[in-house]
Amino acid sequence: MIDPAADPAAAKPTSESRSVRKRRAILDAATEVFLAEGFAGASMDAIATAAGVSKPTVYNHFADKQQLFEQIVNDLVAVITQPFYEQIVNLSDDGDLAKRLRELATLLLKGVMQPTNLRLRRLVIGEASRFPDLGRAYEQHGPGRAIAAWTTAFKRLADEGLLRLHDPALAAEHFQSLVLTTPLNHAMFSGDDRPPGATQLKRYTDSAVDVFLAAYRST
Repeated sequence: MIDPAADPAAAKPTSESRSVRKRRAILDAATEVFLAEGFAGASMDAIATAAGVSKPTVYNHFADKQQLFEQIVNDLVAVITQPFYEQIVNLSDDGDLAKRLRELATLLLKGVMQPTNLRLRRLVIGEASRFPDLGRAYEQHGPGRAIAAWTTAFKRLADEGLLRLHDPALAAEHFQSLVLTTPLNHAMFSGDDRPPGATQLKRYTDSAVDVFLAAYRST
């Protein structure tokens, strides 16, 4: 049996695992503190207390409050977008383009309308005038990343003669707006964080795809 104390290589995984757990605890606690207190109202002391770690430990992982917040945004957006990001980029006709678009639109809408994401989105919007870097980070890693994926997919479909468009990026913005604008605006202004039900999802995604293809599909 290897003695971890005598073998630094054997002890390293445990140390790394502990560090990862502390980092995750800090991120989870910071998310709740930010959502409860706002960006300006949240303190590193409160975050450290909620995470059950010392304040220096928080600073060992994150240089400042803004970096911590940006990491939370990046992580949440990755959780939402990663499951279907590659599917969007690799979108192909497969004999039923409308069906594939509806499937991906449904995944997008379900992800964006998750309660934690809606609460974080309100926070970013509320703080954007005082902390514009936070808004830019959210836009870049959230809506911007999804639009970039749609742009890549739509350009390829246009090159294959399946879509008729001159500006793939604008077409991507149109599609994303068709899918998200109505339910997202309702959630932002009403404070209702309940995800849309199956009937609502189908209504939004079906109509978005129908309108998009009516405008952009090759005849």
